[in-house]
Amino acid sequence: MDYDYYFSLDYNYTYEDNWTFTEETFFKHTSTCLTDGLCMSLLVFSALVFLLGFFGNALVIWMAGFKMKRTVNTTWYLSLAISDFVFCAFLPFSMANMVMEEWVFGLAMCKIASSVLFLNMFSSIFLLVVISVDRFVSVVFPVWAQNHRSLGKASAVVVLAWLLAMVLSLPSAVFRDVGTHMGHTICFNNYTLSHFSHRAVVLSRFVAGFVVPFFVIMCCYYVIVVKLRSNRMMTKSSRPFRVMSALVAAFFFCWLPYHVFILLELQHHRYDHVILTSGLKVGAAMAAANSFLNPVLYVFMGNDFKQTFKHSVLSKMENAMADEGRTVSRYLSRSSSVDGRASTHI
Repeated sequence: MDYDYYFSLDYNYTYEDNWTFTEETFFKHTSTCLTDGLCMSLLVFSALVFLLGFFGNALVIWMAGFKMKRTVNTTWYLSLAISDFVFCAFLPFSMANMVMEEWVFGLAMCKIASSVLFLNMFSSIFLLVVISVDRFVSVVFPVWAQNHRSLGKASAVVVLAWLLAMVLSLPSAVFRDVGTHMGHTICFNNYTLSHFSHRAVVLSRFVAGFVVPFFVIMCCYYVIVVKLRSNRMMTKSSRPFRVMSALVAAFFFCWLPYHVFILLELQHHRYDHVILTSGLKVGAAMAAANSFLNPVLYVFMGNDFKQTFKHSVLSKMENAMADEGRTVSRYLSRSSSVDGRASTHI
């Protein structure tokens, strides 16, 4: 038996041996999360990720979808925000499982909740690749990009990226299972049907969701930097370049620990059990953190998002204050007129 935390921050196990799961309970299970330092820390961290990611991405969706002019760039970032928003919406299931150390949401939700993590991972990295290629084409072939870069094509590319992400997320739905073990119900990865399934799934996710996309991104960035420096356009194009660089760096540092420990878990018998399981938990938590970092980078580094945020929020506050001021003025004017009439009668 080995441990595989395939959905962020909760206790999900991978079984490759011939374990038998029954509904009989031979052990009385009691949760220890609230008394365990690491578990409590991850629980608090996941709560912060949920709050910041859910409302932060909702803010980005509101701005990019309803307040900003629809462009190719806003199409990319809107899709990223939707991906992160959906992931954060499923975090409460993981948090409840952490506290109870019991999966009570059934088989269907076990498969869906796990699939959402990888849907978020693949869709995010594919969209970052698309944005990088789009930047590459705009810099290297500006005339062609100006004539062929359109909202319709951008929307079609986003749909293709999401479809590919869904296909690569299917193993979670296929291998995820629910069973009773050691007195409690768990949501786990069941690789007992095929000896090579576990290794194939992990390696395919690492290659398709990390290695190949980053190779493409780095190649695009290298050509972009060389081109901009040769044309002395680095300063003019620095802000969007910095935003995109920050998004790529955040994805890399958030997901790298997760992939490292998942690969180590393939040879779990060679490593200390406590270190491996703790690393898997922390790696999954860092992967989840990527979902709330993206909206922070949009708002604080993206000039368009920053201006739209200030304009939308401040204008609403000004309107609210103006309405309140007008209401008070009308009240005072009516009070003055009543007082005037009263003084006349007296």
